[in-house]
Amino acid sequence: MVGATGFEPATSSPPVKRATKLRYAPTCHQYGGWVPSGGSFLNGESRIGKLVFSCHSTFHMSAPAKVAIIGASGYTGLELLRLIFMHPHAEVVAITSRANAGKSVTEVFPRFSGHPGTELTFIDPEMDHIVASGATVAFLALPHGTAAPFASALIKRGLRVIDLSADFRLDDAEVYADFYDHPHPAPELLEEGIFGLPEVHGEAIREARLVASPGCYPTSIMLPLIPLIKKGLLELDTIIASSMSGVSGAGRNASIPLIFAEVNESVRSYGMPRHRHLSEIEQELSKAAGEPVTITFVPHLIPVTAGICTTIFAKLKGDFSEVAPTLEEFYQDSAFVRLRGEGASPDTKNVVGTNFLDIGWHHDPRTGRIILQSAEDNLGKGAASQAIQSFNLMLDFPETSGLQNL
Repeated sequence: MVGATGFEPATSSPPVKRATKLRYAPTCHQYGGWVPSGGSFLNGESRIGKLVFSCHSTFHMSAPAKVAIIGASGYTGLELLRLIFMHPHAEVVAITSRANAGKSVTEVFPRFSGHPGTELTFIDPEMDHIVASGATVAFLALPHGTAAPFASALIKRGLRVIDLSADFRLDDAEVYADFYDHPHPAPELLEEGIFGLPEVHGEAIREARLVASPGCYPTSIMLPLIPLIKKGLLELDTIIASSMSGVSGAGRNASIPLIFAEVNESVRSYGMPRHRHLSEIEQELSKAAGEPVTITFVPHLIPVTAGICTTIFAKLKGDFSEVAPTLEEFYQDSAFVRLRGEGASPDTKNVVGTNFLDIGWHHDPRTGRIILQSAEDNLGKGAASQAIQSFNLMLDFPETSGLQNL
């Protein structure tokens, strides 16, 4: 991911208050899911407060969905491959990379050697070859500006598309041109693209042909804020967000500012005062508020590989006692948002490698401000695994399928 200046990175806490509830039972060849302590009754089995397994479900016992990954040689593409290779309802049938065309997956990524289903070869991103693979869903792990022509062509060929670039996140082609410094490549598709934040737009994602998966920073900022904005608890003109992200968000291309000697033992901000992600952040916060919202956002690069820790400051308009019940009600059915609670400071070490986003909050009575904090994996909930969460919704699979890695 490339930001405004060439880079866009990707105390003890009280017990987590889980906001998880399975709507479907897992298939017999996939581990189960967490069920709240109140328990539930799925497939004739009682599951109370523990990880459960089931071989009784008849849900999706047909052939797996065939998937193509366009641009599969970057960090996000690698994470997509890792997760889809393990997905119980998906089969990778095409992977593209101009630089690696003709090479096997295991030659480029030796970590996959010996894993079933990885006997694939990278191909050039030629449309006929992708369609001939039999893929019905395509993930686009391409730079902004490059993804849109592929999305347009694939949709015309009948594929459903999940785009991880910024090309379809914005509703307005003029805003896109303003923030990304070139005209939108396919403005006719902007109205069709669904913003791929499952906790907010889940029902629309289920029916979509084109899903625009959010950026890593926006996900970490929007999920803590949207419920409180919808409830009218915040002074909208006081919102400030500061984020710290690992270096993998910059992608795999060589760049002097991102080599080890430049990044190690160093922390620096970048992309101020108008980072590109502000466009989608403000768009979605404005929708939640029903009026324009403008915020201040400062991203920082830190010397870790993956993970984002975001801190958000805002003046309270409502009472602080309303914060916890508002978040709990909004995320009560969300499998991947974990509410760490008042006084908690989420830690990236607890979310890297997963699709979880953790949220904590604090009250500063001296200033009347709330301090919201979140932690996520910039390659996971901020990119690949969130895209797979949307994939699960689009294909009517259990939302947690292939994503319950710890």
